[in-house]
Order: sequence, then structure tokens, then C-alpha cells
Amino acid sequence: MRDLPLLPTMGVGSYATPGWLFPVREAMGQGRLGPDDITEAFEDATRIVIADQIEAGIDIVSDGELQRQRFVYEMYDRITGIDRRPSPRRLGVPGYDKAPKFVANERLQAPGGLGLVDEFDDLKRLAPNSRLKIAFPGPLTFARNIRPGAAYGDGDSANADLMADIIAMVRDEVAALSAAGAELIQIDEPGLTNLPDFVTIEDAAAPINAAVGDHAERTAVHVCYGNNASRPYARRDLARLLPAIRQLQSPLLSLEFANREMAELALLGELSEKFEIAAGLVDVKSFYEETPDDVADRIRATLEYVPADRLSVTPDCGFSAIPRWLARRKVQAMVNGTLLVRAELAG
Repeated sequence: MRDLPLLPTMGVGSYATPGWLFPVREAMGQGRLGPDDITEAFEDATRIVIADQIEAGIDIVSDGELQRQRFVYEMYDRITGIDRRPSPRRLGVPGYDKAPKFVANERLQAPGGLGLVDEFDDLKRLAPNSRLKIAFPGPLTFARNIRPGAAYGDGDSANADLMADIIAMVRDEVAALSAAGAELIQIDEPGLTNLPDFVTIEDAAAPINAAVGDHAERTAVHVCYGNNASRPYARRDLARLLPAIRQLQSPLLSLEFANREMAELALLGELSEKFEIAAGLVDVKSFYEETPDDVADRIRATLEYVPADRLSVTPDCGFSAIPRWLARRKVQAMVNGTLLVRAELAG
């Protein structure tokens, strides 16, 4: 994306949900709201999320993904041919083992798309003077949660055929977003750090590259370790992922560093030769309130390995698992810390 300030700031994807939206969701589940009530509630909440970002001074605005739970769940309602599997655990604390899983008993399709174009059109309407970003799950993440059923047969060919259908579904969404004018389409891949059991790390980039297709220049890949209830899913080391990351065709990588205590920064020396880097320098898994000086120090450390004109500043992941008051303070610290370093580089 051109014509941005040095060290542009942006969110990763989800934003903290306004507290009043939780009872609205409960009322939706109980059938107590009409369609106009639901539309109004989500539009009001999205306006608040956009206002938080604009007031903080973020350079690239997103819609906060408030119409989705955990960045993906509502998309499954748009996919035909899949059936939900019973959860193995329903009691106790939230966890990845309670997240929805599906089996594809018919050929998987999303005939009406995954809903991202509507979300992007709403974002354009609500933030007409801002540079925009939209994010959604990639093929590895879908493949971790959907297993082949009767329509796909057995063995390796079943997994390969299902993956081909998932890739086609994601590729269609990327193409539709591009046609709608999206400048920055981020592919979120917790599935890259915790691969489907039939994918090796050496082969993991191929489905992502196939999904972004002819629109790779508009895309970014977020290498995500998971953020369900502020918990990671997978090992949080980066080096083991390099065989896949090196093969990615998207020009921008979004990587987590703050919640990993800034480990493995030196790997950015190599990666920044091929990719622009969106470095996660605010910890969304912690209630610690970063100061602008904290963020500035993290930026300076990152600049030892990444040229300033190839670096963006982001949180580690989305803000969906923390309260809005804390997300606001973290976003403000991120922007203000970035302004400190911009001034140093300019002066």
C-alpha cells in the first residue's frame, strides 16, 4: 500500500467487543431480535470500533470483525456440505477442544461467498476517508476444522480433494474482495503454526499461495499462534516455520513478537529481504498496559533488522479476547510509541 507514513500502524483483525453487544448476541440466540435490530446493533458497534481506531490515529483501519465470533465461526453457516461434529467437551473453561469442528459429507462449497464483501462494503461506507484492511481465515485453518466425509472417499486423495475445494472457496473470496476494491486482504493462518495432520511444513505454503492466486500483491499473511480466550494453541517459535514462510508469495508478513518477549527478532533480517514486515509489538494476551516508550523501544529493537520503509507496527493478534477499555489504551500506546520513533527518524 503506497502513500502511507513511515512505520504505518494497523490492527491485525478483530477488535474488542463493546460490552453491550454481548447481551445483544444472547438476545439473537433466543430469537428476541428482528433483522433490523441486529443490523442496527452491529453497525453501531462497528462505528464505535472504527472511531476508537481513528481517534487513536491508526493509519490502516479495519472493521473489528464484530459480525463474526472468533474471526471465523459465522462463515461455517455459509458453507454447504458440512455437518457439525459433537464437541468432545462441553463443561469447564473455554478451550480449543470446545471450538466447532465439521465433517464434509457433501462436496464443500460457499455458493454465496463467505460474507467478506458485504463486510468490506460496510467498512468502506463507515470509514470513507481511511485506508482499509480486511482479514479472514486461510485454507490451512479451514482444513484443520473440516474433515473429509463420505463425498470425498478415503485416504490421501480425500484430504487432497477437500483441500482443493477449500482453496477454491478462499480464492473466490480473495478475488471478490479485490474486485470490490480491497487494497489489503490479510490471510489469517493459525493453521500454519498448528498444521492439519496431512500437511507438512515444507508443503504448507502451497495452499496459501494457491488461494491468493492472481491477487497475491494485495495480500498479507498473518502467522498466528492462536488467541482463544487469550491462549495460544501452538508452540510459539518462528524458526520451525521458515520452510513454509520462505515460500509464501504474499508481499507482507504479519508476525507476533510482543507476547513472545521479542524472541527471534534476528530472523527478520533474512525475511525482510523478501517481505515487508508487520511486527506485532503490543501484547494482546496480557493485561499489562504498554506505554508509548515500551512500544518505541520494541520498534527500535525491530529496526535493527528491518529497514524502516519495510516495517509496519501492529498488535500481535486481534483484540477480541480482552475488554474494550484495555484495547483502546493499547492501541493508543501503539500509535503514540510509533510517533516517537517517526520523529526520531525524521530528525
